[in-house]
Amino acid sequence: MAAAQGRLSDGADGMDDAKDTARGRAGSALPPAFRSAVDGLRTARLRPQVEVEPTPAPQRLAPHAYALEAVVVDGDQELADGRLVLLHDPAGHEAWHGTFRLVTLVRAELEPEMAADPLLPEVCWSWLTGALQARGLGYGEPSGTITRAGSHYFGGLAERPPASQIEIRASWTPREGLGGVPDTAAHLVSWCDLLAQVAGLPPAGPGDASVVTLPQRRDPQAR
Repeated sequence: MAAAQGRLSDGADGMDDAKDTARGRAGSALPPAFRSAVDGLRTARLRPQVEVEPTPAPQRLAPHAYALEAVVVDGDQELADGRLVLLHDPAGHEAWHGTFRLVTLVRAELEPEMAADPLLPEVCWSWLTGALQARGLGYGEPSGTITRAGSHYFGGLAERPPASQIEIRASWTPREGLGGVPDTAAHLVSWCDLLAQVAGLPPAGPGDASVVTLPQRRDPQAR
């Protein structure tokens, strides 16, 4: 299993400098709690099917941010992909009810019959909350959207089969522990559990009985 790596942002230019030395706004040092939270993400041990890469963090959502992107791979096929962003505002944020916030985007292609299931949005949301609960993680203020889209091809593209995609956009406030630092490593592992479940992979360990599982796709398409 590979350790996660990522990219720090000071909220000004969205990227580290060449020496990976991050600075806060107006040249101030990064808060210790944020550094510890980022260290947790960087040292998380992930299942081998999830490949994590650094990506520029958003510039204006919070004073400090750290971003990861990931893809779920099975052989030479990419089954799902996503992005996870850790936000931190030392002064706190009224909407977050805390000083940290996790924001995610997860996408995967689905079998058409799965995409047509009327319970799909509720099931996908249960995958997110169930993944957090299965790891015993405390969190608050969850919010998000579940979007499903279908494509049908015509004319010169008529030979392509219909394609369906599910997209999960969500955010939640991780509960802070000692020193005001959330267990970001566990939240990242939980997020990877969500990615794997959306991709149709079997769980890495004992599942959460509260999570409803859709059938695994029969023949995932390579991207």
